[in-house]
Amino acid sequence: MSDAPTVSVRTASAELAELAVVRRSGLIESRHFGSLVALDPAGRPLIELGDPDAVVLPRSTVKPLQALGCLTAGAPLAGPELAIAAGSHTGEDEHVRLVQELLARAGVDDAALGCPVDRPEDEATFERMLRDGDGRSRVRMNCSGKHAAMLLAAATNGWPTDGYLDPEHPLQQHIRVTMAELTGVPVGHDAIDGCGAPLFGTSVRGIARAFGRLVQAAPGTPERAVADAMRDHPYYVGGSGHQNTTLMETVPGALAKGGAEGVIGVAAADGTAVAMKIVDGSPRATTLIALRVLEALGTPIADARALTDLPVLGGGAPVGAIELGADLTSALERLA
Repeated sequence: MSDAPTVSVRTASAELAELAVVRRSGLIESRHFGSLVALDPAGRPLIELGDPDAVVLPRSTVKPLQALGCLTAGAPLAGPELAIAAGSHTGEDEHVRLVQELLARAGVDDAALGCPVDRPEDEATFERMLRDGDGRSRVRMNCSGKHAAMLLAAATNGWPTDGYLDPEHPLQQHIRVTMAELTGVPVGHDAIDGCGAPLFGTSVRGIARAFGRLVQAAPGTPERAVADAMRDHPYYVGGSGHQNTTLMETVPGALAKGGAEGVIGVAAADGTAVAMKIVDGSPRATTLIALRVLEALGTPIADARALTDLPVLGGGAPVGAIELGADLTSALERLA
């Protein structure tokens, strides 16, 4: 018998919850762990799983707050313009038209965009561009609406448009303060997003709190303007068939914005809000999870079944499904 000591290692997943699983032919093939919080309209916790107060990078889920910062900094944004500023569009021609209109109002052209060149996420648009020999561009990138709004905010204030992505730029400092105020969480980490914009760390609880506050803001306030623009014009938040767009089209009054690396924030019409971070970075179950949680808390989601019934395919036929994980299922059962 060996006298070697037993080594005990505490893994990161010990502080996380199983939120979703992928079941194929009766076997759980994959598991998604993370942190989740659901808040009632007053901001009180209804569900807390994992570590909802850990610092996370909110990625594109924070775009509604960045759009709010542009708006409160004086950018003349409304309706579809404000929605595309808060969204991750799919690069369709109408999205490009609106982004270029914002750039023209800022007195700049596509070259001023600080986001990378990219292909459109909309497959039909991309296939047409391939046939036509059109290349990738900055304006087709899904963050170009946000960048155009930032350029417009800078131009409106007489701030330099060159260097608008510098974290010390007056606009980015204003967005930083705006975000901390709405989330109720001090910025926990400074980073750079995939699109090149400054990205300020927050928490899952902070994301849920911010989305609830946007929905419940008084009419006529900038916060309510962002929420209403997104809900009234969901096509500009995503695009044809995009999950954020479909959710807001099928769940009346809901506000939704997902981001890369498994982050999402969703608020129901009454201000009940849910947010999460999937630690493996996969977004494939985030919309399903958010909707199932809101359903358990009283939000009707019958028209959003295309977002909650997610089959796993084998040979083109369903052989399983993406399901809620054990920890989340247990939490929802305790609510019943």
